[in-house]
Amino acid sequence: MIFTNNLEKHQVESEKNVETDNKKELILYNDNVNTFDFVIEALIELCDHDPIQAEQCAFITHYKGKCPVKSGSYEELKPVCAEMLKRGLTVEIE
Repeated sequence: MIFTNNLEKHQVESEKNVETDNKKELILYNDNVNTFDFVIEALIELCDHDPIQAEQCAFITHYKGKCPVKSGSYEELKPVCAEMLKRGLTVEIE
């Protein structure tokens, strides 16, 4: 017969849910103003993307209309979002 500690299992699941609930995404939206090069440079500088990742995100944003470019807590994403908005990019935290 196998006994398990349901309380411990529930606590671990609850901690995972809290971590997931605190995770947000910074979403970049397509616009008809900014160039690919400008967007790619911003993603490299502000989101710590490597050049290939930044280029892929720029293309996804262009063709699909939006792309998650960074994830983290709201507090982590807020300054990145503010700087991207200053640069004229259309972004929001979801």
